[in-house]
Amino acid sequence: MKTSVTIIALAILLASCTSKEPMGKLIEDRLARSIEQYELMAASLMDQPDRLPRDIMPDGKLRTTGPSDWVSGFLPGSLWYLYEYSERPELLDYAVDYTMRLVDQQHNRGTHDLGFMLYCSFGNGLRLTSDTVFRRILLTGAESLASRYNPLIGCIKSWDHNGDKWQFPVIIDNMMNLEFLMWAARESGANGYEAICLSHSDMTAKNHFRPDFSSYHVISYDTITGQVEKKNTHQGYADESAWARGQSWGLYGYVVMYRETHDERYLTLARNIASFLLSHPNLPADKIPYWDYNAPDIPEAKRDASAGAIMASALIELSGYVDPATAKTYLGVAEQQIRTLSSAEYFAEKGTNANFILKHSVGHLPGNSQIDVPLTYADYYYIEALLRFRKTLK
Repeated sequence: MKTSVTIIALAILLASCTSKEPMGKLIEDRLARSIEQYELMAASLMDQPDRLPRDIMPDGKLRTTGPSDWVSGFLPGSLWYLYEYSERPELLDYAVDYTMRLVDQQHNRGTHDLGFMLYCSFGNGLRLTSDTVFRRILLTGAESLASRYNPLIGCIKSWDHNGDKWQFPVIIDNMMNLEFLMWAARESGANGYEAICLSHSDMTAKNHFRPDFSSYHVISYDTITGQVEKKNTHQGYADESAWARGQSWGLYGYVVMYRETHDERYLTLARNIASFLLSHPNLPADKIPYWDYNAPDIPEAKRDASAGAIMASALIELSGYVDPATAKTYLGVAEQQIRTLSSAEYFAEKGTNANFILKHSVGHLPGNSQIDVPLTYADYYYIEALLRFRKTLK
């Protein structure tokens, strides 16, 4: 018993020391360790030119996917972020290689996820290199994404599958792809792209959100009348529950739309979503959400590191658009989220976790898929949050 008490006391002491580590030092350390992991990750797939990381298999080995998977842009995006931070030429080489693996996706009109796929990869690459080839690919990709817009409904169609269930499904995740189209509107001068983004944002604001500013996952529209036909979930616990990553997607998406338009309606909605999340009685003390805020087995429910990382990154940006007191609150929560994700509980040791950075994400629990595993987009938004918070310290 004495040994157990000593171990517990030591663990508490170590946790206390970690929590008091200056944020600047913690961020530099975790970025350096992220570089180590992602250099190992990138090197491991160099002999497989059409593969990218997705998650891990039951035996702990890396599960890969092809360029047409919605997650394909996150490895190159993470490499671009880490290159931006470190200026290591090896990371630049890796970033270019993995970005170019997605080149054919510029013509993919069968997915709404081209923002994730192309803007995280080619978009970050263009921002850091000004490569005109990247620009041409992105503009072609924007045309492909815009082709999924239906003017009667006023939204970009999310999925082509499950046609027996939904006529025209629009998921809250789709807000994340509008940043790409807003960029294309500026670059190409095509006003139609901005109009699509505004319509999609407004229809989502109208139909996805409940009075408490939680969001449905899937809204399906009738293709004849343009009216809402169903309000469902696909990856959450129940139709009326608050699927955690979906709430983070919505927050992030409206923060971006405010940045892009300066429309106060989008800022108000982003702040209301943030209020719902930060005041939710089921948000754990360490601020990493359960996979669904209404999961029936809380507090034993699985946590979702990806939802926490996305939320942290969004709150950091949102803090720049509000009054000082509110900004302090947002940054305080984001700091706590970063500290939790940077702890040994979530942050993997070098060479473990199939070379992903973060542990303990949930992809699709109702589908018995990606439960308590590392996910490539959790890493991407964690790195983004580190870089964004780092800028607030200067």
